[in-house]
Amino acid sequence: MNEKKHASLLHSQGGSKGGHLLPSREKEWRYAKLALWITLGLLTLGAVRTVIADVSEDRSVRKTTADNAVDYVAVVTPNQSEGNGDTLLPGTLRGYVESPIYARATGYLLHWYADIGMHVKQGQLLAELDTPEIDQELLQAVAQRDQINSSLALAKSSFIRWTALRQKDAVSQQELDERQSTYQQDVSNLAAADANVKRLRQLESFKRIVAPFDGVITQRNVDVGDLIDAGSGSSRALFSLTQSDPLRVYVQLPQAYSQNIKEGQQVDVTLAELADRKFQGTITHISGAIDVPTRSLEVEVKLSNPGNLLRPGAYVQVSVPAIAHAAMLVPENALIFRAQGTQLATVDNHGVVHLRTIRIAQDLGQTLALASGIDLHDQVVINPSDSLADGDHVQIAQPSANTREAK
Repeated sequence: MNEKKHASLLHSQGGSKGGHLLPSREKEWRYAKLALWITLGLLTLGAVRTVIADVSEDRSVRKTTADNAVDYVAVVTPNQSEGNGDTLLPGTLRGYVESPIYARATGYLLHWYADIGMHVKQGQLLAELDTPEIDQELLQAVAQRDQINSSLALAKSSFIRWTALRQKDAVSQQELDERQSTYQQDVSNLAAADANVKRLRQLESFKRIVAPFDGVITQRNVDVGDLIDAGSGSSRALFSLTQSDPLRVYVQLPQAYSQNIKEGQQVDVTLAELADRKFQGTITHISGAIDVPTRSLEVEVKLSNPGNLLRPGAYVQVSVPAIAHAAMLVPENALIFRAQGTQLATVDNHGVVHLRTIRIAQDLGQTLALASGIDLHDQVVINPSDSLADGDHVQIAQPSANTREAK
């Protein structure tokens, strides 16, 4: 009886527990399936995201590769110069006439009348010499001439008498010829003596040192009492005289610019001390040949000097035309140096590169003036790569905002 109760109790308890455990297991099973679906969804989303990322990256790589395959270049269009470029050339002012003044006679300086900086006129007395030797020689020459003149008078009268006697056949022809020869010899002696007197008088006149032209005394090298030697060999010049108006300038023009000038052309001459002034000069002479050692052409410029503002010997700069005609101006970073020479790269409307051989007329620093090789509407590549070749296809890069603002 106890066993039956015990079995019935167990049966009743088990039935009771079985009735409570069934809903709990179904809930757990639902949670498990939900978690599984969530996990599967997350895995699916991750897979989709990975596929999308791979596709996007592949597109980006292809785009980058395509972009890198295109050669982008920056271009500029040439500017046209106004055709009035100038080149400054150094020069030294010279007097239009410059002359050291030497003595033609030997003697002692008796007095001088002109000092440095003094403006003198042509024929004005500058100095006087004391020439005792020349004075004595002149007196002796005059006396000799008077002596020969007296002898000539006697020979003349004797020849006249012997001519009359010969007509009467009182003397021989030989005797008449001797008298005639004596007379002709005395005539010649008198002419020689007279020429010697004139020479000494002319030499004596040289003891007066006068100015050969209008100008300014730039040097005085002697003083009273100095012994002056005649001539310009080993002796020193008494004075230096310079004509200060007009002046002339000699400049050496480089061969590259030798075709840009002509006689009669106006040029500007400037002086550093008078920076606000420009003096107009005229090209008066051009050397007919290029100097071989310097490869330059000598040019003479004449300019007036009103008020004597310019001083002979001063350093000046002469502005001569550097470009005879309008030239194309391009940046210096557009040059290409190849075996074919100096070139530029241009791009046509189809993006094709064309290499042009150029001739540089003048280097202006950051800009080059070209005499030939390109036209005004060409698109010139700046900062070209070393691999850029004729016929390449390129893409013209659009300038950035900063670049546009800089321009």
